[in-house]
Amino acid sequence: METTWWDALPASVRAQVDGFVLDDRQLQAILVTREAVRSLAEGSRTPPPDLYACRRLVLARYEVLADRIVRRRAADVSVETPAGRVGELPGRLAAIEALWDGDSDGWFVTLVAVLDAPQGEYELAAIRRGSDLRLFDGQVPPWPEAQEATATGTALAGRFGVPFHFASPDEPDDQAPRWRTTL
Repeated sequence: METTWWDALPASVRAQVDGFVLDDRQLQAILVTREAVRSLAEGSRTPPPDLYACRRLVLARYEVLADRIVRRRAADVSVETPAGRVGELPGRLAAIEALWDGDSDGWFVTLVAVLDAPQGEYELAAIRRGSDLRLFDGQVPPWPEAQEATATGTALAGRFGVPFHFASPDEPDDQAPRWRTTL
């Protein structure tokens, strides 16, 4: 079904979507696709594809254009930025923890400040080094976001004299044991 909708789009819209894909701007590509297919479907008996179908269509364009995509690299997470956030927290720092999380683009690692008095946790940084399309390209493992989170988290923990915990540095696992459960 997606191929039919892609072929039905005006050349200018297909060029715009491909431009977003080549610039690794997936969300913008999906939004343009969704609006365009909605316009095409107006007055027709065929309902337009839903958001997930539009996403699949854009991901198919990622596969077609894979060798030409300019991957956008997230800003480097230096120790200074999350260290500044630690100073603003409303409690005493107990540990720095790295946690896997995921969304529709794939896996990423979040660095979290674990607090005592009062207990709580606060996100310090989210590190993503590519979508999970890279799995099909054979680019991982190792997981570069895990390596960066380990380096940054270890440095932060050392700076503040607290433990660093990353239960699953070698592979994504959002069910790995948390720092408080290992005490």
